[in-house]
Amino acid sequence: MCNNYAPVQRQLLRDVYGIEPPMDYPPETWPDYAAPLIVADSEGSRQALVGTFGMVPKTRIPPGVAKFDTTNARSETVGEKRSFSGPWKKGQLCLVPATSFYEPFYDPDQEKPKSVRWRIWLKDQPDFAIAGLWRAWPSEAGAELFSFTMLTINSDKHPLMNRFHAPGKEKRMIVIVPRTQWDDWLRCRDTERARSFMRPYPAELMDAEPAPRAPKAL
Repeated sequence: MCNNYAPVQRQLLRDVYGIEPPMDYPPETWPDYAAPLIVADSEGSRQALVGTFGMVPKTRIPPGVAKFDTTNARSETVGEKRSFSGPWKKGQLCLVPATSFYEPFYDPDQEKPKSVRWRIWLKDQPDFAIAGLWRAWPSEAGAELFSFTMLTINSDKHPLMNRFHAPGKEKRMIVIVPRTQWDDWLRCRDTERARSFMRPYPAELMDAEPAPRAPKAL
C-alpha cells in the first residue's frame, strides 16, 4: 500500500512526458493532496490533469459515513469494489508520475518494532509512472474536478517490497508501468488486457533507504 510519494515536478513532466499540468501542486503527496496524473485524450494523446490523491475524496464521503481510504485499489478486486469498478470497467486508466514513494519499515530484530519511513526509487531513472485509475467529479462552479488511485499487487515474494509494512500483514506494492508501455496502458480499454500490466517491477532495478519524516516544529 502506498499513500505517500514524491510527484514529478513541472520541468521533468515537460522534458520526459511532453506535457504540463494545468496548475501547481505540493512537492510531496499524501491522501487528499493535489498531484499530477496523465490520461489519454479522445485521440490517444497524453494529457496532464491535476487531481486529488484518493478515488473518493474525503469531501465526497456522505455525512455519517465513516472515512475510508481509496488511495490504493487492489488489482485482484478492482472490478468488484464500488469505489473503483466504474472507472475500471470504463477504461479510465491513468499514469501517476513519481520520482520516489515511501513505505513503513519495521525492524524484525526489535521486540516491539516501530515503523521507520523508507524511500524507494528506480536506480537508473529520474522518474517512473504508476498504474492508476481516475474519475471526474462535478463542482458547484460547473468545472470538473478529478481524483485518482494507484493499483497494487501482492508482493509477498518480491525481494525488496516484501520488507515493508507491519509483520504478519500481507505485503503489497504499487504497479510500475515500464517506460516503453506507457501509451499502451493509457490507451487500453479492455479490462483483461489491463490485467496483463499487473506485474511486479524487478527488484534489482529498484533501491531504498531510510527517509524518516522531519519532526514537527513546536
